[in-house]
Amino acid sequence: MSLPSRLLAAAAAGLALAGTLIAPATASAAAPGAYALTGATERRRVDSVKTPKLNWYSCYDWGQCATAKVPLDYDSPNGKQITLALLRVPARDQKHRIGSLFINPGGPGGSATAMALGAPYFLSKSILDRFDVVGMDPRGVGFSQQVDCFPSAARQLPSLKSLAMGFPWGAKQEKAFITAAQSEARGCSTTGRELAGAMSTAEVARDMDVMRRAVGDAKLTYLGFSYGTALGQYYANMFPDRFRAVVVDGVIDPKAWVGGTATAGQIQDDRLHSADGAWKALAEILRRCAAAGPTKCELSDAPMRTFRAVAESLKAKPVTLDGDTITYAGFIGLVLSALYEPDAGDEITDLTAKLYDLTTPGAKPSSTQVALAKAAVTRMRSRSAGREFPYDNSFDAYSAVMCTDGMHPAHGSSWPAAAARADKRATYLGRAWAWASVQCAGDHWTVRDEDAYTGPFNKLTAHPVLVVGSFWDPATNYDDAVKSSRLLPNARLLSSNNWGHTAYGTSACATTWTDRYLLFRALPPRGTTCVGDAQPFTKPLTSTAAAASVDGFNLRTATPAEIAAHGLPPANAPKILPPVIG
Repeated sequence: MSLPSRLLAAAAAGLALAGTLIAPATASAAAPGAYALTGATERRRVDSVKTPKLNWYSCYDWGQCATAKVPLDYDSPNGKQITLALLRVPARDQKHRIGSLFINPGGPGGSATAMALGAPYFLSKSILDRFDVVGMDPRGVGFSQQVDCFPSAARQLPSLKSLAMGFPWGAKQEKAFITAAQSEARGCSTTGRELAGAMSTAEVARDMDVMRRAVGDAKLTYLGFSYGTALGQYYANMFPDRFRAVVVDGVIDPKAWVGGTATAGQIQDDRLHSADGAWKALAEILRRCAAAGPTKCELSDAPMRTFRAVAESLKAKPVTLDGDTITYAGFIGLVLSALYEPDAGDEITDLTAKLYDLTTPGAKPSSTQVALAKAAVTRMRSRSAGREFPYDNSFDAYSAVMCTDGMHPAHGSSWPAAAARADKRATYLGRAWAWASVQCAGDHWTVRDEDAYTGPFNKLTAHPVLVVGSFWDPATNYDDAVKSSRLLPNARLLSSNNWGHTAYGTSACATTWTDRYLLFRALPPRGTTCVGDAQPFTKPLTSTAAAASVDGFNLRTATPAEIAAHGLPPANAPKILPPVIG
């Protein structure tokens, strides 16, 4: 990191720590006539919809709730309607209110209403003062009209049980996994067909434009994380003159998400390279562990070799911890989930060391060693719970968006070979990401959204888009942020070397620059790189404790009712990370 960038990060940190944001010069907008306008087709679709009247009512203690009707098909604005759910947390300083800040946690399938209610826990005071924070559950998701691909949970349960293995290992598991994915896809293409065929990201962008009008904003202000970055980029390209500020954090390259003629036969992650980002992060953690030495990392004696030994042992034979079976896929799943968090280094090396004690040939682990390993697994599972898809329709929604947005291989039978190739490219993590889209195979998923948007994604927008990418992101490869920032002519890239998925909240620098842009449309200087607060293996082992909520409260997994029951955070409580899903 260059000296100017370090000084810039320090200055931003000072502003945040002082609790004051000084209004800088506003980023310049494109000259009138130079930027792209909303196209005639999209104007006809969304502008023909009458602005809904939102009847807000108090809900969940500090929130306000409303519902609105929008067309199932924007080509038939007076045809069948579906219901969207919205929740807002009103700006605390209404006299100086800027407008509404729409937020999305990702997924696809994450609930924006729950995220909005949790905003006081993770958004800065300056943002909470000046914006109504609005969550709109996308169509098919959360409290909006849900997509249901099976007539009952009992009918879906057999598929989910097979898919719950994370990813398959071996021909027998691969066959069962493909069969389960095919069942899910057929359910969404038949029982859930009507809504599943109208859930592409473009439809959500159209809904958001109508809701922008409904809340009274002339221009949209938006903050999207993970998959929510795709939504932000879709909106910016479909409605390039209708937003005030768009921030995308943890970025998906929309061209890779959709695919093209040359890449139509590839599985989605062969285009997105999420697995490559995850493997890069894991390899760097193990490298830093070796460099840190035994006082700061208990796996420091040949960490890569030790990790490989545990993985190979679990491939050959799962280990049982007091009745709990840990498979190879289960182990890699825990590692991948841990990579989403800033303390990934401590969690992964701790788990690997404990499992190594149990899986080394000839080992006779004590009851204490088994109990410690079981405790580590239990803790990591509880932290990753928000990334799993129990049957509350989340997997249906996740699939409906991903499968209707992009191009996918024609045959599900091609996945085993493709996943094996991915594992060679991104060791351990390739299969985990490759199998996430098998339900989208052309001979599985047959419903399509004829109004899905497939580009272009390089419109010259009236105002800049702030693109935020993290070097070690295991879900949205940093390279995607770079590509997206180059796609949009009027974009600015903010880089961060933090660990985990997305950058907001991981340093004063990343948080402050995001806040400054949302408040004042002030962009960071080109080349700015923020330094994440949490870096692996910087403290002695005796002072390192696994991060956990003192009272067990997990904002990522909490429902609105649970968030309300937990109450508002104390006025001076430290902020936590955004509850990103994806």
